[in-house]
Amino acid sequence: MLNRTRAIVSAAALALGAGLFAAPSSAESLRDAIALAYRTNPTIQAQRALQRSLDETVVQARAELRPELNVSATASYSRSDVAGTGLDLDGDGVTDITTGGVTETDSGAVSIGLRQTLYSGGRVARNISAAEAGVLEGRETLRDAEQRLVVTVVQAYVDVLRDLEILRVRQENLQVLRRQLEESNARFEVGEITRTDVAQSEARLAQSESDLASAQAQLSTSRAAYAAVVGQTPSELRAPTPLAGLPADFDSALDVALQRNPSFLAAVYNQRQAEAGVAVARAAYGPTASLTASYGGSDQLEGFDPSRSTRFSAGASVSVPLFTGGLNRSRVAQALEQATAAQAQVAAERRSVLQSVSAAFANLVSSRAGVTANEEAVRAARVAAEGVRQEQQVGLRTTLDVLNAELELRSAEISLAVARRNDYVAQAQLLAAMGVLDAASLAEVETYDAAANYERVRRRGALPWDFVVETLDRLGAPAIRSSSAGQSAPIDRDLGAEVVRTAP
Repeated sequence: MLNRTRAIVSAAALALGAGLFAAPSSAESLRDAIALAYRTNPTIQAQRALQRSLDETVVQARAELRPELNVSATASYSRSDVAGTGLDLDGDGVTDITTGGVTETDSGAVSIGLRQTLYSGGRVARNISAAEAGVLEGRETLRDAEQRLVVTVVQAYVDVLRDLEILRVRQENLQVLRRQLEESNARFEVGEITRTDVAQSEARLAQSESDLASAQAQLSTSRAAYAAVVGQTPSELRAPTPLAGLPADFDSALDVALQRNPSFLAAVYNQRQAEAGVAVARAAYGPTASLTASYGGSDQLEGFDPSRSTRFSAGASVSVPLFTGGLNRSRVAQALEQATAAQAQVAAERRSVLQSVSAAFANLVSSRAGVTANEEAVRAARVAAEGVRQEQQVGLRTTLDVLNAELELRSAEISLAVARRNDYVAQAQLLAAMGVLDAASLAEVETYDAAANYERVRRRGALPWDFVVETLDRLGAPAIRSSSAGQSAPIDRDLGAEVVRTAP
């Protein structure tokens, strides 16, 4: 039964291995993986498209500075049926005239109208400010998505390296245990050991084959995750170099994060947008002024020629809302609450930045200590395993002692592979929490410039007098009152985490 189980596991291992290691001979670096993911990852492509759509909100807001020109055409037809009535004009009792009958008329008209806003009480100007703040918020959201992509690539890359190392350890362990079983059988044949020692070797070999199959399955999973985020299956990966830009201490990491963290900056820009929304709502109380003009003509539909009867009109209008049934007041109150919520979100993001930096810094300190400790554990376990094997040769150790020493060595090697993976991921996560983990600093890639599309489209449809109309509108626009308490309030650096303030 045991031999049958081994055969099944070995066959599965060979089947998995055939697919796992049919890789090209060229080595692939972390820089290559990041560059490929940055260029082709669909999540980032979608986020960039969303950012370009946000750029259009500024174009739409600025369009209200410009005239509206429209053409209209109408056509009408009417028919009147009147019952006939006889009239006796000379009084001789004979009808002289019969009135009534059918009357039909038709007409058509065409006209062109122009309307130019001169002043909107500041509504247009503040709408532009709100749209611009929304664009800046979107840029930070895009940068956050790019950082999360880089972290995911780093994690997928070192996961494959970790699983390759674990697979190597499992394969080496299987070879050692096979030799150990052969040696145990030989010694059992000459009566040096008992059947129990042989059974112990067989049990450890069977467990090792199971561990090897699990390691191959885990490697297959990690390779699939790598392909999903990078866009191609990993080839022969090279060990990555340490990430640059790590802070010397926790305080410097937090200071950078409060200036560069994209989630926090997005919350700040969202607050600016909400405050501009308050000004937009208040602008509804102000007067609006505009110029209007129209030109057109009308005629009967048959032989239609509108130039026979033309009309031109031009004028200026000023309107001031006196009563809106509470609508404007409600909109102001709504906008104020939205600004309050945005301010609270800024404060919440500050705490989130503190928590993420604290956790990332502590993880980095812990993972580096783990690497050092596991390196020492591997060194000691290797010496111990070799010593136990030699002592077994002279009868001072049993077969179980040798098996246990070998198990401890392999466990230490696997723990070291996991610790190195955790250390590298912790580096990336700390840089991401600080807001400084960008693809350009890690790979040779052409950085996507979100501002380039904005500059290209923001002036689309601009007219020479846009600046004049915008300036007039801003002069009388309600002020944007910044609620900066969420941004400037002092932060408790020990809130939420007990940070080990040790340089990584």
